[in-house]
Amino acid sequence: MMDNKTFIIAGIVVALLIGVVAVFMASGDPDGLESTALVVQGQKELTGSTPEDAEIEEDLTGKFSYSSPMPDYSLGDSLGSIGGLIAIIVGTFLAFVVVFGIAYGLKARKTSKINQ
Repeated sequence: MMDNKTFIIAGIVVALLIGVVAVFMASGDPDGLESTALVVQGQKELTGSTPEDAEIEEDLTGKFSYSSPMPDYSLGDSLGSIGGLIAIIVGTFLAFVVVFGIAYGLKARKTSKINQ
């Protein structure tokens, strides 16, 4: 039987392998969320004609704006592919830290309720 430490290490290794391999298989085209943001910003047009009975608001004063700390899984053009791999590793570890932090908080809350 595998103990918790081995299970966690194996999970991290598998997640990093999937993340690293996914970089080379990913499409350069925007995904659905990124495409929607481009449409909202007015940088991309939807295909097809607008229905005649559609209600269109022309006031776009509150345009969507977001700047990612590691856009497109990279750390800038100076590092190239290595920057992408570093971004994936950092992102994977941050995700694990968040998940384990939440799990630890829930476990601590549960044990404090039991001890009361």
